[in-house]
Amino acid sequence: MSKKHRFDEDRFIVKPGNKLNLAKLPTVAGKELADQGQGIEALAGDVTALHEAQSRLYANDRVALLVILQGMDASGKDGIIRHVMSGVNPLGCRAYAFKAPSAAELEHHFLWRTGPYLPEKGMISLFNRSYYEEVIVVRVHPEFLQPQRIAKLKSLKPKSLEKLWDQRFREINAFERSLVSHGTLILKFFLNVSKSAQKDRFLERLKEPEKHWKFNPRDIEERKLWANYRKAYEEALANTSTKWAPWYVIPGDDKWYARAAIADIIAAKLEGKAIDYPKITRQQQEQFAKIAEELNREAS
Repeated sequence: MSKKHRFDEDRFIVKPGNKLNLAKLPTVAGKELADQGQGIEALAGDVTALHEAQSRLYANDRVALLVILQGMDASGKDGIIRHVMSGVNPLGCRAYAFKAPSAAELEHHFLWRTGPYLPEKGMISLFNRSYYEEVIVVRVHPEFLQPQRIAKLKSLKPKSLEKLWDQRFREINAFERSLVSHGTLILKFFLNVSKSAQKDRFLERLKEPEKHWKFNPRDIEERKLWANYRKAYEEALANTSTKWAPWYVIPGDDKWYARAAIADIIAAKLEGKAIDYPKITRQQQEQFAKIAEELNREAS
């Protein structure tokens, strides 16, 4: 039984073919929820809905779900996975965090890396960062391309790089379309946090000993490139938000709101697939009835 959903997904979708200006999109909570308390309540309802939807997905074994999370450092990606997926069966869900590629991974096409972690039918995969790093981080740091030894990339001059980014956008779109045609539902979320919210979260990590492990001094160097990253995200999201695999830009300053919004959208999209438990044949029904009779005749 489906639940009533509070969020209008169209409010967050990056329209295919349109330019994107992240500065014009909100980073703070919208009016769908009155306060954090209502957000926690809404999240609990969607976690329950996701539990039921995942149970059907796993049993049906015909559809897979891939959730991609992207965002600036400290945007709340880990918390989304921890809270939104808290009610699902671990047997049917896998989460992966992609960091810098290994030497072996650099020997392959950039899309090869995530292949082993894509969800099989009936399963959910969550990517904390993904192949999109190759058109975001690598775009901000084009020197990262040198170990990849790309045959047709003659130089790191702007004109050559623009051709490469355009090519990679096309390859990503084709790759995701092939996954969708094979039965994978792809939902991509960008957590849109303000620079001030990132600062507060960095300071929190520096002040609280139990959060020191989360802090990397390099994050401060990357923060100085904020404008470069925003431009890279705008280009990537605008060029790879498609009808078959849309991007959602979620306000990320209020973690409770982002978690509730993403949980609501995932639950609604899974319910929209009308996935049901497998039906058994009449022959199986008769067989099961006989087995039940045998069990009932057993002496207790």
